Amino acid sequence: MEGTNPVNKKLAAALSGGAVLVLALSGCSGDETNDKLNSWAKEVCDSVQPQIKKIAAANASIQKETSDDSAPADVQKADSQGFQDISDAYKAMATAIQQAGAPNVEDGEKKQKAAVAELNQLSTAYGELKKKSDALNIKDQAKFADGLEGVATELEKLSKTGSDALKELEKGEVGQAMAEQQSCKSANTSGEASVPAVPSEG
Repeated sequence: MEGTNPVNKKLAAALSGGAVLVLALSGCSGDETNDKLNSWAKEVCDSVQPQIKKIAAANASIQKETSDDSAPADVQKADSQGFQDISDAYKAMATAIQQAGAPNVEDGEKKQKAAVAELNQLSTAYGELKKKSDALNIKDQAKFADGLEGVATELEKLSKTGSDALKELEKGEVGQAMAEQQSCKSANTSGEASVPAVPSEG
């Protein structure tokens, strides 16, 4: 093989886009707000920060293998573990927001439920990607490339689904309260989750 496998490039690019989903939980800038909301924001931020790091690490691991023309077995192993880690992380985020309860703002419960549902959907979607990755034929380079193309396409779709419910949850006072939490600040400035979207080339 000469140069970087174009399928691997596509997968790496799609991964870069998917990482943007994480940024919705990194907080924005804001001022003081009510104590109940601050308490809620601290609970959520403290629970979510380790999951943001887990997702960033999984993305980095998959990108490393897909960027280096690694052997199919190595790519599959990295994909499988990475997708499982990402699925688990989104599930943990959903649980954290569920357990924190509704934020003390207008429509707080509605927004909370929507965000939990969205995170659970993401968890399921990455779980399905893991299954597809595990089923790839690593003994046949051509079939593996075709299968990986399918995984990359699914990942690309996922990266474009956005995180509307999360963004809605964090508007206004909630976003301000989260921005004041040290754990959300560190998630936003660490750079680990700040992978820019990269448009993939067919």
